[in-house]
Amino acid sequence: MKNDLSEKISNIPAGVSDIQETAAELQEITVSVKTALVELLNVVKMEKGQIFVVGCSSSEIAAHRIGSFSSREIGETVFRTIHEELQARGIYLAAQCCEHLNRCLIVEKSCAEDYRLEQVNVVPQLKAGGSFATAAYAGFSHPVAVEHIQAHAGIDIGDTLIGMHLRPVAVPVRTSVRKIGGANVVCARTRLKYIGGERARYDS
Repeated sequence: MKNDLSEKISNIPAGVSDIQETAAELQEITVSVKTALVELLNVVKMEKGQIFVVGCSSSEIAAHRIGSFSSREIGETVFRTIHEELQARGIYLAAQCCEHLNRCLIVEKSCAEDYRLEQVNVVPQLKAGGSFATAAYAGFSHPVAVEHIQAHAGIDIGDTLIGMHLRPVAVPVRTSVRKIGGANVVCARTRLKYIGGERARYDS
C-alpha cells in the first residue's frame, strides 16, 4: 500500500466539503470499522485468495445524505483499516464505487487475473466513484476497475447495496456494530446452494 494516500488523492479534482474530522472522530471510525470487520471474519472463516466486498458512504458516516458529502479523510480511514486487516489475512478487497460509476469495483490486478474478471476503464474520484473507492485506487499496488464480481462476504456501510456483488446465497451476519457514525452497517457472508431433497446430506 502507498505510504501517503492523501498526497495522491489531493491531485484528483472534486467538489467536496472542507469540513475536517477531528483525530478523535477518525479514531472512533477506525475502532468501529475494525470491530465490525473482525467480528464478521471470525464468523465467516474466509480462505486466502477469497474476495471481500465493501461499499462505503463517507457522507452517511458523517450523518449526511448518501452522495452529498464526500469526505476524503473518512474514505482513507475506512480503507486503511479494512485493507490492512484483509491484506494480513491474504484476502482480496473489492471496493465498490458509487452509482455514478454503476457500482463497478476497484480491485488489485492480481484479483482480476485470478478470477478472470473483465476490466473496464475508469478512475474513481471523490464525486464520481466515492471517497472509499478513490482511496482504494490510490492505495492498491496495481488497481483496476471491474464491472462484476461474486464476493464471498462483505460489509455495507451506509446503505450502498453491495448485494449485487455477493455470491448466492447471501446470509446476514449480526455484529455488535450497527452504525459507524451516522451510517447503517450490514454484514453478510455467503454459502453454497443446497441441492437435493429430504434424503440429501450436507457438508457443514
